[in-house]
Amino acid sequence: MSAVILHDDRVAVPQPLDPLRFPLTGRSLIEASAGTGKTFTIAMLYVRLVLGHDGDSIDADTVTDTVRIPLTPPEILVVTFTDAATKELRDRIRARLTEAAACFLVPFEDVEPRPRGEDLLHDLRDDYPPERWTACARKLERAAESMDEAAVSTIHGWCNRMLREHAFDSDSLFTQSLETDQTELLADVVRDYWRCFMSSLDAHDAATVGAWCADPDALRAKVRVLLEHAEGLADGLPPRDAVSRAKRDAAHALAQIKASWRGWIDDMERDIDAARDAGQFAPRKLAKAHCTKWFNALRSWVDDEAQIVPALTPTAWSQLSASGLRSVCVRGEPPSHEGFAALEMLEQTLAALPDAREAMLCHAVKWIARRFADEQGRRSQMGFNELLTTLDAALRGPNGARLASVIRTQFPVALIDEFQDTDPVQYRIFDTVYGDLTHDGMALIMIGDPKQAIYAFRGADIYTYLAARRACGDRLYTLTRNFRSTRAMVEAVNACFALAEQRADGAGAFLFRTRAGNPVPFVEVDAQGRGEALVVDRAPAAALTAWWLPAERENGKITKGAFLERMALACASEMVRLLNEAQEGRTGFASGAGFRPLRPADLAVLVNNRGEADAIRTALARRGVRSVYLSDKDSVMATASAAEIQHWLAACADPDDGRLVRTALATRTLGLAWADIEALRRDELAWEACVMRFRAYRECWRRQGVLPMLRRMLHDYRVPARWLALPGGERALTDLLHVSELLQQAATLIEGEHGLIRWLAEERQAALGEGASAGDARQMRLESDDDLVKVVTVHKSKGLEYPLVFLPFACTFREVGAGDVPLKWHDDGGGLHVELSPSPESVLLADHERLAEDLRKLYVALTRARYATWVGLAGLDGVGNSAFGYLLGSAELTEPSAIGAVLEARLGTHTDIAVGEAPAASDARYVARVAPTPTGHARTSVEVVRERWWISSYSSLKTASDGHAIAADTPDEDVMIELLDTEPLLDDASRNASSRDVPVVSAAVADVPPNTPALPPIHDFPRGSDPGTFLHDLLEWAAAEGFKQIASDPEALRDAVARRCNLRGWERWIDTLTHWVRRLVEAPLAVPGTRGGDQAEIAPAVLRLADLDLGTYLAEMEFWVAAHAVETERIDALVCRHTLDGAPRPALEPSRLNGMLKGFMDLVVEHEGRYYVVDYKSNWLGPDDAAYSVDRMRAEILHARYELQYVLYLFALHRLLKLRVPDYDYDRHIGAAVYLFIRGVDAPTRGVHVERPPRALIEALDAMFAHRQESSTDAGVFA
Repeated sequence: MSAVILHDDRVAVPQPLDPLRFPLTGRSLIEASAGTGKTFTIAMLYVRLVLGHDGDSIDADTVTDTVRIPLTPPEILVVTFTDAATKELRDRIRARLTEAAACFLVPFEDVEPRPRGEDLLHDLRDDYPPERWTACARKLERAAESMDEAAVSTIHGWCNRMLREHAFDSDSLFTQSLETDQTELLADVVRDYWRCFMSSLDAHDAATVGAWCADPDALRAKVRVLLEHAEGLADGLPPRDAVSRAKRDAAHALAQIKASWRGWIDDMERDIDAARDAGQFAPRKLAKAHCTKWFNALRSWVDDEAQIVPALTPTAWSQLSASGLRSVCVRGEPPSHEGFAALEMLEQTLAALPDAREAMLCHAVKWIARRFADEQGRRSQMGFNELLTTLDAALRGPNGARLASVIRTQFPVALIDEFQDTDPVQYRIFDTVYGDLTHDGMALIMIGDPKQAIYAFRGADIYTYLAARRACGDRLYTLTRNFRSTRAMVEAVNACFALAEQRADGAGAFLFRTRAGNPVPFVEVDAQGRGEALVVDRAPAAALTAWWLPAERENGKITKGAFLERMALACASEMVRLLNEAQEGRTGFASGAGFRPLRPADLAVLVNNRGEADAIRTALARRGVRSVYLSDKDSVMATASAAEIQHWLAACADPDDGRLVRTALATRTLGLAWADIEALRRDELAWEACVMRFRAYRECWRRQGVLPMLRRMLHDYRVPARWLALPGGERALTDLLHVSELLQQAATLIEGEHGLIRWLAEERQAALGEGASAGDARQMRLESDDDLVKVVTVHKSKGLEYPLVFLPFACTFREVGAGDVPLKWHDDGGGLHVELSPSPESVLLADHERLAEDLRKLYVALTRARYATWVGLAGLDGVGNSAFGYLLGSAELTEPSAIGAVLEARLGTHTDIAVGEAPAASDARYVARVAPTPTGHARTSVEVVRERWWISSYSSLKTASDGHAIAADTPDEDVMIELLDTEPLLDDASRNASSRDVPVVSAAVADVPPNTPALPPIHDFPRGSDPGTFLHDLLEWAAAEGFKQIASDPEALRDAVARRCNLRGWERWIDTLTHWVRRLVEAPLAVPGTRGGDQAEIAPAVLRLADLDLGTYLAEMEFWVAAHAVETERIDALVCRHTLDGAPRPALEPSRLNGMLKGFMDLVVEHEGRYYVVDYKSNWLGPDDAAYSVDRMRAEILHARYELQYVLYLFALHRLLKLRVPDYDYDRHIGAAVYLFIRGVDAPTRGVHVERPPRALIEALDAMFAHRQESSTDAGVFA
């Protein structure tokens, strides 16, 4: 990336933005301070783009340099950086389009004149002649209706779409998958590196490396944070070579150091002896015996080439140094030999000897980065970072110009929101795509606020933003009015940052001011104001309250721990006071509409980390105030709940291991006391019952999944009931359920109980050991949305607003140190430097950037409140290096005890700011008064209002009484809905009767060799929706592979069955199911003929699935048939009259079909010129083959209304064949509906029910569904 040049002859000053006159072509940057209506402005610009505002419909002299062609939502690219922001933008834009359309629909004669500038939509409408208003409204309405297709997405989502849609130009694979979590892949690559380079080291070198990096997990933690900077690092050396070179260089440097000391030691000892003899030292200091021992230790160190550090005691290091000698010398001048000064720095000098760490780390990072990319390519995978880098590389590649042109044509205008959070790769992508904006209709509009650039830890780079700012020249705009906060709140924030901005000897409020100008100035904003005001104890409240804590020690300082505790207590006490006063009607929000008391949900506490959150939440809880904590860094995998679930899973996977079970029972969540566990150990029967319970959990895990098993445990041990009554119980339960959901998701990809436990352990280790930000899926969820105080990190609060805000720990900070590697800082040109062995100068530069980001964090925090903010400060050590300390003036805070006086002098005179000592903590508690809930009126029955258009199916016709049951979206879902609705329905008496009517004959017996152990019969296979879906999926797989191929390759069949059974713990059924599939595929399925009457004469036929070629059948064929005002009663009457000899059956619920009829046919077969619908039914009709008699299957068909299903399927097939088969004739081309009760394949009936509905029925349905249709091509739609 080219260097970001910050210094120039001038820095452009933004001009105020007029949303209706802002130029919609070229490259522009909008800087929007907090609360100034950024999202509103984006939505307004979107409306203009949709209208083509100032295009052909407007007088050409009105405005120039704007878009001339109206755009549609798919042509307007809007990019932001989070999924939540994407949803909000889409909704806000849709609402604005709808509002604008309504404005344009107002008749001209009903329009009331308004001053220009009072309402932007009215001003926009006035730019068009009245005769154009209706056309404009139509454009806006169409755009609002098509917002689901709008190009509003995250940067990663958009890059992914571009790579898929332009795979040829971007040289991307069509089949690449996006992996949201590549932790395991990185761990595999790191282990590969360890095996290649670490395992072969000899014992001495391994010990040297182990002192720096003990295992692959430790190496992964060091490498992970450097992978994005791999290209900029030195090449490094393999561990063996790095250690060897470091030893050699260190030995050479050490020899040079010892060479000097060899000639110093005797002289130093003589000088000490002379000074002691002269009585220069304090009594009992530098005694002869001690000194002799110390100097001998120095001589031993000099003579031993292998010894790196002399064996001196801490006292020796202290007293033999130049400063130590001065401290013990009480007469005359202390000895001044240069060796004493050198000893003072010797420890640091020896610690800085060359070592292998940097060379090894650079080598590991580069090797792992290359291997990681290779593995991604081999697996056709991409992570989020690769989405960006791949598109960036494609745009810089040989086809880059064409790709940029294609994207630019697809999206003539791009609006990039939150642009201050961009990074070099992201900016380079948009800079390349929209580098050539010579066409009048194209624009790149970047919207952001550099004062809110606080995500450096995620890769955001404010210096890249500044490069983009310079590239825009003088096309810089700013929003100047705050719509969020009261006037007093805005003025108070202005006053705080104006202190630093106006200070002549500083670098501006955000540390970017130079002699050339200030690209990130603090510009005071105006306030729109609010219609209500905060009242505290019936008096107007100060907008900003700045509290300071008095010192607790004589030196005027206060420890950080004491500050956190005392300020948390003070803020909690104040919140309790406000809430209690609110319940008395003394504190709240007053407006012309009345008075609203303050509620806990109106309060937010902003913190920097979990430690601060715990301090304030503990103080609140002790006073009866409930709160919730929300952070965008904390992972649920790092919680105690995740650790406890790991113990539970271990016990459930191996319930016979008493140690694991006792560990699970001892977890805090399950709640067993130690006495209870000990009692279990002594009571053999009780222990056996406990083990049996855990065995049941294991069986539940294997049969139903890990989530049902965990929910069962929670309820068995009454965890929800107990924990909801405890402080923090909601938080713990939320984490338990969250981890359980993640485990269920992971279980779909991981085989076996122990594999899932290992996955959880690795996830926990990654969350605890690496300190990485949690991904969206693992980010801790809000445990409650009740009326609670919100404790939020500053990073999480960005973009949000709260009525009242407490910032209790505003002066805490963490200085950058030499151990913070990799250390990152930027030079004067904006170039990024990454150092693994930083110099003191680099540490200072990095800490300067830390302070700059802390100032931006403080700006974010102080601009969240609508009405008032409380700030907590104290004389912490180094408080002048904090963000608030810098605003007050670091030079005046050299003495921490001056914090109160400086605060009073700088802010105390401002009318909207109250400065004072933090009030003493109070023990008062908050007890919410619950207003009685009045008893409401009894509910009355209302007529069901049916939807005018809906999608129906066989299942919804049979079960829905409200007219809009949801149809299945996939074949699997269709099967599930049917299975859940059609469990075995006949009673025991009818089962017994059917068993007596037909003798038991099992064809399976004859096919099994005499010495083969008996297989469990298919009738004993588990019943229900899940097993039924399993059997359907197995037959669907057989159809896809080819029935003929399956029949000829029994080994492949068994392997497929085994894989599926092993995943579900059904190993004992592998052979039974393999045999069952072969029988079903090879069984002759008899289709009886018809002989006259109301049916055409058709000869009998025999179907064998194993005889079918792949081209003669289609599995899971989906169909859609249009329906208009079709009454279900009419369908029911027709089907009952023409099928199953008119036998009685349950009636359909009255309903009307409007929309589409949808379904999935298991199998459509063409055999000897006729087409058959084959459907699989896994219903369990009885314990043996005798249950699958003709009468029993017929009864099941009637009860479940399967005859309705196959009539609709044949009707849909009839519609399709009419369109596709020349000279189609129902009698000649339709075979029958063949319904297979697949558990009865070995019965004499083969489990086959066959019926061919008469032509009259199908044609009557055809006419009914074709009602009011003008074209036969609209009769049906097949997918």
